[in-house]
Amino acid sequence: MEIYFDNSATTRPYDEVIEAVVNAMKTDYGNPSSMHLKGLDAEHIVKDAAGSVCRILKCLPEEVVFTSGGTESNNMAIIGSALAKKRSGRHIVVSSVEHASVSAVMQFLIREGYEVTYIPSDEKGIVSPEAFKDAVRDDTILVSCMHVNNEIGSVMPVTEIAKAVKSKNPNVYFHVDAIQSFGKIEVIPKNIGCDLLSVSGHKIHGPKGSGFLYIKKGTLIRPIIYGGGQQKNMRSGTENVPAISGLGKAVMLTFADFDKKIEHIRALRDKLINGLTEIEDVYSNTDMENGAPHIASISFVGVRAEVMLHALEDKGIYVSSGSACSSNKSKESAVLSAIGLDKKRLESTLRFSFGEENTNDEVDYAIDTIKQLLPMLRHYVRG
Repeated sequence: MEIYFDNSATTRPYDEVIEAVVNAMKTDYGNPSSMHLKGLDAEHIVKDAAGSVCRILKCLPEEVVFTSGGTESNNMAIIGSALAKKRSGRHIVVSSVEHASVSAVMQFLIREGYEVTYIPSDEKGIVSPEAFKDAVRDDTILVSCMHVNNEIGSVMPVTEIAKAVKSKNPNVYFHVDAIQSFGKIEVIPKNIGCDLLSVSGHKIHGPKGSGFLYIKKGTLIRPIIYGGGQQKNMRSGTENVPAISGLGKAVMLTFADFDKKIEHIRALRDKLINGLTEIEDVYSNTDMENGAPHIASISFVGVRAEVMLHALEDKGIYVSSGSACSSNKSKESAVLSAIGLDKKRLESTLRFSFGEENTNDEVDYAIDTIKQLLPMLRHYVRG
């Protein structure tokens, strides 16, 4: 038996996505910049994918730039806007619980002479719009905040943050990392009030190495990749047509019967949390009422996270001990520290993340397996 509860790290591509990728590699393999029929066929694939994205985001095709994924999208949004607006100022405001693809960029910009103000979260992992507003100054050029926290599923009040910072300084750009929210909750840039929004394809059953950045019309950012001027000079280099084709297909399929899928995912998450927290010294770090539907952060006090992870792996259950993108797996989680977990819970926390293919039977098996494993693992640790 194989049970995959690590969908926040990556998802299994839809069969139709795999077919789209293969077709683009075998049949529609032309360069989209070529003038002949093969090139036009490839160009149509890119345009069709952009159309799929635009229908969901309710935006214009020229507001979408395809990238290699969420990390590049975040880098392009932050570095590109910092370069474009440096004459207006060098101050940036960001939450303290960002993914490494944002926090590491901030460290780079600090080394380049920019000033970064970090906004702390509360005990639920939520950042305050008022705190962002208070931090914004006349020389602030960019505010960046994730939409859904990748470790505990907290949903940030991004719409309220946008209103707050724009009321203080209308010239500030607002960037939203929607990598964990797109395909799980509503993400419409105009409704949020953001200027830039990042999405990754492999979080929604698309190919790895695919993603896009929404850039609101009129928003000025500098490219960070130069060359042949593809994608209206925003990202040079021959478009990855197979990945873009798969991404477009994944977007279409993800949002088909969307409400029904999300109801199913949320029910699985709630069932797991309720079942596990009946066990002594097992705690949920996820806000079931207000959190994203697909993430459950659970602390198993008395057993280190890595031990529990591999014990579950031996039983065919795949989970995560944190962000899959962290190169330093032993580093203490900034998110779990920010919400005030003590050392015992910090060291024993696993993330379960669900997708539409998961089932009730899988959750039942996971709960039963953990109920059997925990006493033995705790006894072994104490011994």
